[in-house]
Amino acid sequence: MTIQELEYFKIICREKSITKAARQLYITPQGLSKTLKNLESELQTTLLNRNTSGVTLTETGQYLCDHLDTLLTDYYALRHGIREITQRQNHEIDLLSAYGILRLVTPDCITAFREKYHHISVHYREYPDKQVERLFAAQEGNVAFTIGPADFSPWIATPLEQFEVCLLVNRSHPLSKKTSVTIQDLKDEPIYLESSEFQIHHMFMEKCRLAGFTPHIVFETSGFSLCHKMVRANKGVSLSLGFMFDDMSGDDTMVLIPFSDGSYPWETYMLTREKPAPNSDLKLFRDHILEWMNEIKAGKRSR
Repeated sequence: MTIQELEYFKIICREKSITKAARQLYITPQGLSKTLKNLESELQTTLLNRNTSGVTLTETGQYLCDHLDTLLTDYYALRHGIREITQRQNHEIDLLSAYGILRLVTPDCITAFREKYHHISVHYREYPDKQVERLFAAQEGNVAFTIGPADFSPWIATPLEQFEVCLLVNRSHPLSKKTSVTIQDLKDEPIYLESSEFQIHHMFMEKCRLAGFTPHIVFETSGFSLCHKMVRANKGVSLSLGFMFDDMSGDDTMVLIPFSDGSYPWETYMLTREKPAPNSDLKLFRDHILEWMNEIKAGKRSR
């Protein structure tokens, strides 16, 4: 009996269908059925009743399902504890970063840390904001960069820097003549927007909901670059940030316009966990990041 088999069984229980569960897992129903048979064979029981409308749990299947969360939680907590000790012993920093924050912090910051502390290795992976939070909640990584505002109550959230989200428009667009805009100005505009895996998407959709309309989203993407490209081609409007605009504009075809009807914050945070074993490497990394960011704000370093 493997953890993967138990995870697969948990999804079958949730979906009440082998076909639907297989679709979520990106495997064939036949492959998932084989995994289930292996699990049933080892436990010497039948876990599911199969019928034309899906599956139902047998008594033993229900018993296993009822205990899965506790079993899997304990397993992942154990695995995380072992990984945490290993990372501390091997002087490893495993950084999960939301797209855009390494551009904000700058690669030079990470390089400088590596050069200053040769005995510490830094590994980083970049994902959309919400995926970073899901992975960190699942005990992946030992430090994370992500976007707020959001509820980070399970962790220690250290603010890094905050920007106001602005409207990005082509200079030939009528809205480009305004010195500021409101959310109502976008009511009928074709909009290119980051997907629901990004905090900026949820902030924008909530602003539209409160204003009483559903925005005309032409396309959702996984980053700012495509949005900038579409606005440059005057296909629609989008949202962006000052430092992103400075990096990506490249010419004079676009303009960034602030919103005047309230705050549209894009807040960056560094997350660490509340109860890890003492790890001096993480403290060195945290202090280095904060010092570097303060020097950028003070104009001692360029972005």
